[in-house]
Amino acid sequence: MSPISNLFTDNTMSVPPYAILVLTTIITVLWFLLKRSPQPPLPPGPRGLPIVGNLPFLKPDLHTYFRDLAQEYGPIFKLNLGSKLTVVVNTPSLSREILKEQDINFSNRDVPLTARAISYGGLDIVWLPYSAEWRMLRKVCVLKLLSRKTLDSFYALRRKEIRERTRFLYEKSREKSAVNVGDQLFVTMMNLMTNMLWGSSVKAEEMESVGTEFKGVVSDITRLLGEPNVSDFFPWLARFDLQGLVKQMRVYARELDAIFDGAIEKMTNLGSKNDGECKDFLQQLMKLKDQEANSEVPITINHVKAVLADMVIGGTDTSTNTIEFAMAELIKNQESMKRAQHELDEVVGKDNIVEESHITKLPYIVAIMKESLRLYPTVPLLVPHRPAETTVVGGYTVPKDTKIFINVWSIQRDPNVWENPNEFRPERFLDKKSCDFHGTDYSFLPFGSGRRICAGLALAERMVQYTLATLLHSFDWKIPEGHVFNVEDKFGIVLEAQKPSYCHACSEVV
Repeated sequence: MSPISNLFTDNTMSVPPYAILVLTTIITVLWFLLKRSPQPPLPPGPRGLPIVGNLPFLKPDLHTYFRDLAQEYGPIFKLNLGSKLTVVVNTPSLSREILKEQDINFSNRDVPLTARAISYGGLDIVWLPYSAEWRMLRKVCVLKLLSRKTLDSFYALRRKEIRERTRFLYEKSREKSAVNVGDQLFVTMMNLMTNMLWGSSVKAEEMESVGTEFKGVVSDITRLLGEPNVSDFFPWLARFDLQGLVKQMRVYARELDAIFDGAIEKMTNLGSKNDGECKDFLQQLMKLKDQEANSEVPITINHVKAVLADMVIGGTDTSTNTIEFAMAELIKNQESMKRAQHELDEVVGKDNIVEESHITKLPYIVAIMKESLRLYPTVPLLVPHRPAETTVVGGYTVPKDTKIFINVWSIQRDPNVWENPNEFRPERFLDKKSCDFHGTDYSFLPFGSGRRICAGLALAERMVQYTLATLLHSFDWKIPEGHVFNVEDKFGIVLEAQKPSYCHACSEVV
């Protein structure tokens, strides 16, 4: 037999069918892997240390620190803060990409442990993850509690409180005493808020003590929410609460809970005497709770309290600080103040009193609020977002559950967008009328944008504009002799004035 014929004998080695299948699968997978375009890199950023990452290098004023890092590493950069990856964006186009083009993916929050402690485990509108539960609560607040009709029904309460504060300031003007603008505004906003929340449930004589009680509690809660917590950066340390921040927050949570329980008890006791009409937010919430008891996503008593906490914490310091910054800038820029007062005299009249109905005819007052929020956004980095899935932003990979900061403070002072960005010039908003508060212009996002835009936007507009218009119409404001007046901000989860503003309210007639 020839050598060639031996190749075709029965002894020839055969390949099993399953081996061919496995080999084909491996080759196919390798082909796809080689063909697939590589995953975009993570954003650039400063190098950190082992384990702690960039934590030791953080500066207290994060808004300016992040702006400086953006100038070095670009408009999107990353930081490793302990075991958490953090990404910061600093331009309108990147904000649009996150808050509009990928809105659903970025609709979750990165919830600090102190926030969970004060919000009944994160049951409020601010911190709840994007879900049916959050959508139900948001719908209740926006369509029921904060609708135009409901806010109109509370106008008498706002009018009464603003006029009482005006009378107090008038007495101070007669005594020629300097007033702490921030303190007076806080009391005003607190009384306004508590009146709207449960004004008809708590007796009038108790309102002052409730407001005083809240002032210290709210200030401490806001401070703790902005305090860096090692347990957030290293979750495996959370059980130890090394800084005691969660323990402190639970103390304030119990105080707040006791106040809410007292208001609910009083409302319940007054229930039989009520005519069935809901006269405050608490009554409306409790009514909705009963109506939704058998729904797929019911409203619980803790949902009610969490919403109350949102409104107390989010509706006092924020509005107070916005008006304080506006007043400080106007006192420093007397020409702007005179222009605002001239508009008020033309529309309202020197011998009349400002009403909320005048606001639509006061474009310069609205422009002052916008310019104050441009320079001093209430929440300078917005509430941190968190992507539900790994995605690409600005050409870089952003992994699932990354903490996302949007540096609104930096965006709203960007010289590529704003002319003379650090100057207080309300006139710029008279020309830029399309730039509103509703998050459609991504160079101006004081209340955020998209699904998680601030639910209290409509209430904040009314409270700030009406209070500001009344203060400017009723008084001339002067810097006390010998005082140096600088308008500087102090970073926190809520931006506030670095130093209190003392000034004289001068008026002949109120």
